[in-house]
Amino acid sequence: MNIKFVGPKPIISQSGISFDNNKDDKFVYLNIAVQLLQAFDHEYINDKIYTYNTQNKRLSNDEIYETILHYCGDVKDAIEAHRKHAEAEVENDLQRARDNMLLSEDERSALIKNISMMRHYVIQRAINKAVYYRVINALVDELKKDKINDLIAPMFQNFAHIFHSIQGVFQKQKAAIDSAIDIYEEEGKLLVKLKIKNL
Repeated sequence: MNIKFVGPKPIISQSGISFDNNKDDKFVYLNIAVQLLQAFDHEYINDKIYTYNTQNKRLSNDEIYETILHYCGDVKDAIEAHRKHAEAEVENDLQRARDNMLLSEDERSALIKNISMMRHYVIQRAINKAVYYRVINALVDELKKDKINDLIAPMFQNFAHIFHSIQGVFQKQKAAIDSAIDIYEEEGKLLVKLKIKNL
């Protein structure tokens, strides 16, 4: 199974399927995250500021996947592990639905059909999430390796989300790395800055 966009988190019940639009498919962040990986792929000179323009570049799904394979060689293993885990979760949900005696037979049948109908969607979301966090971990590795202290980007949702994810990975490491995210205005533009404090 490859990576591709599916959509927001589904809410599955016996009465139907709805979607939580606050829970994006992590696939929407991969284009920018992968481009950030590419942006870090060069030699660094101390005290030099580097700029990379991602605004006009949209990678195809194949380009995103090939770039991830280049930087995250173990991504196929992550995809397979999360696919299996997500399939097991769907099977558990189906079994719970079959065993639910609080629902009428018609409600139970509807719930089982709804879960079954969303099987591939749920599995693909889990794969996308696994791939996204593999890319975020690769970004963290690059930041640490090259001792990059500041990342500044336009205050768009994608950059802010990615910066928050990077910050979360820094906080979970054995030797936690302190970081802060600031939003500020400069020359009429709203910017977001990830400041990494103790690399």
